[in-house]
Amino acid sequence: MTGVEARGGAVTGFDPTWLELREGADATARAAELLDPLRAALPPGGPLVIWDLGCGTGSQGRWLAGRLRGPQHWILHDSDPRLLDRARASTYTTADGTPATVETRAGGIGALRASDLVGASLVTASALLDVLTAAEVEAIAAAADCPALLTLSVVGRVRLSPSEPLDAEFAAAFDAHQRRGGLLGPGAVAAATRAFGRRGASVQARPSPWRLGPGQAALTAEWLRGWVAAAVEQRPDLAPFAEDYLGRRLTECAAGRLTAEVHHVDLLVLPGSAS
Repeated sequence: MTGVEARGGAVTGFDPTWLELREGADATARAAELLDPLRAALPPGGPLVIWDLGCGTGSQGRWLAGRLRGPQHWILHDSDPRLLDRARASTYTTADGTPATVETRAGGIGALRASDLVGASLVTASALLDVLTAAEVEAIAAAADCPALLTLSVVGRVRLSPSEPLDAEFAAAFDAHQRRGGLLGPGAVAAATRAFGRRGASVQARPSPWRLGPGQAALTAEWLRGWVAAAVEQRPDLAPFAEDYLGRRLTECAAGRLTAEVHHVDLLVLPGSAS
């Protein structure tokens, strides 16, 4: 997976440089139309207590804090202490212009319990669901008795322009790589919708695609390298074609002739009493 470090087939963390490179595209892609129903579902008084699951370097908090009222207290949750250190160092400013307070919690998603989230006003995550297993998504759904905003889950649709016949081969191999070791990959949105729905919540889904053009050449190039590498790891029979294919695509990217649409979906989950 692009930007993911793995040892022995297990996801162990995300490259901070990759997370920083993609932050601008993520911010542009997120489905802002979900914010009004989210704001309406949040408690009207008192501090908002917001859990950011798999917070990475804190990009979701930097994007979302300024779009919600204050005061806010953010609990940044991640299994990677390097990323927690970076996230903790950020400033999160609310829509009222006041800084949010922040704490960090180290731990895995699968260990979450409802007791951990007592008092939470909102659970949020970005680019997380597709790197989880079904059991980990179930753990989130079981623990979160409050609204949840879950953004930028991949859905297995990529469109490159100009197109090439090999695009579909690399895309299919990448999608299969996303599902390795029991990870949900492109099936994450459907799995999360079912998991929350079984618990009486309503789920609103909106598209949040990356649309990458000449202005995002560095991101597109890094995404291409990771996309092709993951595809070849999954299907070694693609290796004889990969170097030339990637070279052509990187040349087009550098010349401003390549555009890429990488499709994601954002979910807003409202518990039964709030929907």
